[in-house]
Amino acid sequence: MKIYENTGNKDTRSGFGVGLAELGKSNPNVVALCADLTGSLKMDEFKANHPERFFQIGIAEANMIGIAAGMTIGGKIPFTGTFANFSTGRVYDQIRQSIAYSGKNVKICASHAGITLGEDGATHQILEDLGLMKMLPGMTVINTCDFNQTKAATLAIAAYDGPVYLRFGRPKVANFTPENQTFEIGKAVHLQEGKDVSIIATGHLVWEALEAAKVLNEAGISAEVINIHTIKPLDEEAIIASAKKTGAVVTAEEHNFLGGLGESVARTLAQHYPTPQEFVATQDTFGESGTPAQLMEKYGLNAASIVEKVKKVIQRKA
Repeated sequence: MKIYENTGNKDTRSGFGVGLAELGKSNPNVVALCADLTGSLKMDEFKANHPERFFQIGIAEANMIGIAAGMTIGGKIPFTGTFANFSTGRVYDQIRQSIAYSGKNVKICASHAGITLGEDGATHQILEDLGLMKMLPGMTVINTCDFNQTKAATLAIAAYDGPVYLRFGRPKVANFTPENQTFEIGKAVHLQEGKDVSIIATGHLVWEALEAAKVLNEAGISAEVINIHTIKPLDEEAIIASAKKTGAVVTAEEHNFLGGLGESVARTLAQHYPTPQEFVATQDTFGESGTPAQLMEKYGLNAASIVEKVKKVIQRKA
């Protein structure tokens, strides 16, 4: 099995910040808007280097979305930045009407997503954003796994014509994907080949999936690990091919099991190749205050939970 090396823990929001700063230098049409969270979104460098292209909207997220939609009419490529809860739930009507329905080329960039937001608690730990955004017609939905991939995705979405939701996080997590990778929207990344089970993961759970695969390998279970960084459009071909090979699937995500990656995978399998599936996700619940590590353990979003689900789903194989 392939062993992935953690080159050092980094927060994915910093990957976004570095990518945005590079875009500022290379693409004069890129503009950035923030809802009073410049430091938290790591937009400081872009602001310092391009003050004429940075717009501090304040705590007025609905206005930010409307302004961003309007800017596209003049050929600008707006990147909006705030916490995931405020990027989606607070402004869903504005996103639906002004961006999705209108087909505007806005990049909605959302930090502090999921339960790893930690101590800020349930009001800020959005666990339903992927579902909200993937149901909007024409919306591309991306959930990156580490610093390097987040940077690559930030660069890639600037070249993509259409609305995008880019989700990343607050805590420092393993950085293990290639530094100068090419990010292909809608294309799954096969991290490890296996024959007994397919672990299909997204975001912070990708590293946990790799850690689980090591444990499973020691127990004689060969796990295939797939990084689904693009929730929509979903790489259905990769999912179906893997399910046909292994005959069992576990999905893993830092999101409610309703509406997230697991549900999209289940729909794909139901339509094309019915396969036993288990879900590693939150179980229709809000979060609570705690450290990211404490919460990931309590809500079953870690390598140990993936191992448990793998053993369960293998027993269901025909």
